[in-house]
Amino acid sequence: MSAIGRGVRRSVLGLSLVGLSAALLTGCSIEEASCGGGEYPVLAVGSSGSSCVPNGEEPPAGYARYPEGKVPEHVGDKWDEYWSTRTLDENGKVIEVPAGE
Repeated sequence: MSAIGRGVRRSVLGLSLVGLSAALLTGCSIEEASCGGGEYPVLAVGSSGSSCVPNGEEPPAGYARYPEGKVPEHVGDKWDEYWSTRTLDENGKVIEVPAGE
């Protein structure tokens, strides 16, 4: 490998380490949030799926708020995994996701 190639490789590695260090020092998470800032997650009623709704707005037809204390915050977290096989029925009862959904 040429001296230029090694220099570029070191620079890329160095920048990657600086970025990771900055994220760790500032308390930033590298986890993907369920929704963006100013939004909250909602669950599709009677089927799999979810969406995000702007804070202060009600869920659209066919969606409901997650039950209190069972709201996923990050992709792959405990509640995201839990809701991957469950949903709410039209009465708000937790049910298994129907087959094929």
